[in-house]
Amino acid sequence: MNVKPGWLLLLSISAGVWSIQFVVNNPVLYNPLLQDTGLYYDRYLREVIEVLETDPHFREKLQTANTEDIKNGRLSKELDLVSHHVRTRLDELKRQEVSRLRMLLKAKLDSTNIQTLQMDHASLLKQFEHLDPHNQNTFEAKDLELLISTATKDLENYDAERHEEFKRYEMLKEHERREYLKSLDQEKREREEKRMQELKEKHRQHPKVNAPGSVAQLREVWEETDGLDPQEFNPKTFFKLHDTNEDDVLDEQELEALFTKELEKVYDPKNEEDDMMEMEEERLRMREHFMKNVDANKDRLVSLEEFLKSTEKKEFNNPKEWETLDTKPAYTEEELQRFEVELRDKEEELKRKAENLRQEQELLKERGKALEAQRREYQQVTVPPHLYHLKLDRKSAACESYRGQTLVRINSTTSIQPVKAPAEHEGEVRNNLPAEPPQNLPLHT
Repeated sequence: MNVKPGWLLLLSISAGVWSIQFVVNNPVLYNPLLQDTGLYYDRYLREVIEVLETDPHFREKLQTANTEDIKNGRLSKELDLVSHHVRTRLDELKRQEVSRLRMLLKAKLDSTNIQTLQMDHASLLKQFEHLDPHNQNTFEAKDLELLISTATKDLENYDAERHEEFKRYEMLKEHERREYLKSLDQEKREREEKRMQELKEKHRQHPKVNAPGSVAQLREVWEETDGLDPQEFNPKTFFKLHDTNEDDVLDEQELEALFTKELEKVYDPKNEEDDMMEMEEERLRMREHFMKNVDANKDRLVSLEEFLKSTEKKEFNNPKEWETLDTKPAYTEEELQRFEVELRDKEEELKRKAENLRQEQELLKERGKALEAQRREYQQVTVPPHLYHLKLDRKSAACESYRGQTLVRINSTTSIQPVKAPAEHEGEVRNNLPAEPPQNLPLHT
């Protein structure tokens, strides 16, 4: 299926950083759960796109739509002209999404112990920007407009969030390194510091890394990955070779695959000194650098025209050497100090919560002991069924057995012990007892 690059922006939104090609006519190939943008409304987003792709009118409009038509919401006005069964399916998808969001809200309120007599769903749903909260039953043009604009905005922030997560990862790694060294005596600490420094230097001793998108970098892929003669390098042929889904654009996934050869110069999962998290951050930096220089219309896709124009620039043949992550730290010392303060605050909070849980556990234990004591007290005053007809003496906690066979004594531990009746009292006991046990006596004394 070949569609215009403008619609591919929406398709790339639906797959996030890892763009995919929709194969709507083959349900075996298309599985919405195979790719995940990381957005909390990811599945809803991709299911809406899949349904819209099945409408002939909407598909026709997509052929003539440009990127701006999609991004500014003009395309959403065509929703009024789609077929009835498509609108019905979209209505159903929206109701399912609203129901899911209600469950999320309820779980959030339950976790914060907020008790509400009546939940105002319309007001609470306003915090979700990807649908119209005032109309919870039908999918309208405004819903499509909100869905596209929200996803575009969220994914623009996605790379920034990944950079921030990596920075926190690096700071945590340095914090743990320092704490580990503090736990060692001076001799061991000096030895460990020397070993760590040697690993760092070893990591830095890697071959030169070509700038992403430069002629040297592309020729290397052409020769080593594609197995072609570097002297016959052709940008147009290169583009066609690496447009793996044949949609006439290079998406972010296809671009990042081009940088694998450069990354292998620096990172090897078998080496202790190489961190694979750093490799993925390096890959992201390379892709951003490539996009900055090539993606002229900022639609997160590279067309053939954009690619060929980039090969005419001065930087294509004479680029600056690529600076890898080991040339400069991902954070400052001040940022690390603030991060460590944050860690200490969180640790103190966890300690307070742990202490509260310990106190609650102690209270539960005390309550359990009280309940156990109460249970034993009830057992002490309970008469066993085979003693219903006996006359108990509570003061002496003793009784006489039925028909003079034995005396039964209830001791302080509620155990019942049979005692042989003295011979001289055996007849007396027999004469004083009724011939038949009385009926309907109370179960307890």
